[in-house]
Amino acid sequence: MAKTQLNVRVDESTAAAARRRAHQRGLSVNRYIEELVKQDAGEAGRAFVDAAADFMKQYESVFAEEFGAPAPVAPAGPSGVTGAGARAGGSERRSRRAKPAAQGKR
Repeated sequence: MAKTQLNVRVDESTAAAARRRAHQRGLSVNRYIEELVKQDAGEAGRAFVDAAADFMKQYESVFAEEFGAPAPVAPAGPSGVTGAGARAGGSERRSRRAKPAAQGKR
């Protein structure tokens, strides 16, 4: 991983708090800040997914009216395969056709 120098100015009390918390966790200040950024990005991603799910739930009837009801999902077979691949006893049908040669070679 390439390291990048980041020069940021913060007030002394914030810098002192960052140094103290990094030391408590046994991390360098840089590593501590990196962990904070990763945590923030993860929380933002979860917040987005939660908001999207809430939006879809709120407007479910509008989507159904506009696009029709969603297709029913086939229950999973014993092997966990859903849909057309789910066969009684958990067996899946496999094609005996040869796989196509890799493209790009001419």
